[in-house]
Amino acid sequence: LNKTKLLRFADSLASGAFSNGHGLEAPTPHDIGLKDYMNTQYFVQVEMGTPAQKFTMVPDTGSSNVWVYSSDCTAIPCYYHSTFDTAKSSTFVKNGETFDITYGSGSIKGTVGQDNVAIAGAADSKKQEFGLITAVNGAAFLASSMSGIIGLAYNTIAVDKLPTFIDASDLTEKSFSFNLNL
Repeated sequence: LNKTKLLRFADSLASGAFSNGHGLEAPTPHDIGLKDYMNTQYFVQVEMGTPAQKFTMVPDTGSSNVWVYSSDCTAIPCYYHSTFDTAKSSTFVKNGETFDITYGSGSIKGTVGQDNVAIAGAADSKKQEFGLITAVNGAAFLASSMSGIIGLAYNTIAVDKLPTFIDASDLTEKSFSFNLNL
């Protein structure tokens, strides 16, 4: 059995696109491999900053915000997960607004920052606003392999009305799909 798990972004082809026979150009898919954890959590590689710092993040369809553990975090999960070091990025801009989300499984707190964010080279967002997490509460954050979340839901549920990754990305078609091929 093929157990491939993919996140797929659809984006328009430039000139030379194949046609569907009706004069319409078909979208070009950008397939991104997902890391599967016991069919309960899926992870994608996300790059943030310049030069890029790499993180394992949950592509979450139930939330809209992007957040990552900050190198300033003193919570236990931050000691054994990758953290974003703002001093190592030449493109980081501090916003400083409070960032606070409560999930059913716990809560995160920090401040807002801005930098370049990319998902596995398939979608980029320049000047993406995101949460830099410095405080974490909840067992789910201890058990998970994630260093953050890249929210893929609609902007209407974004905390503090921060731009979503999809809206701020360079994708011309703001759509994606998952193929878990279970």
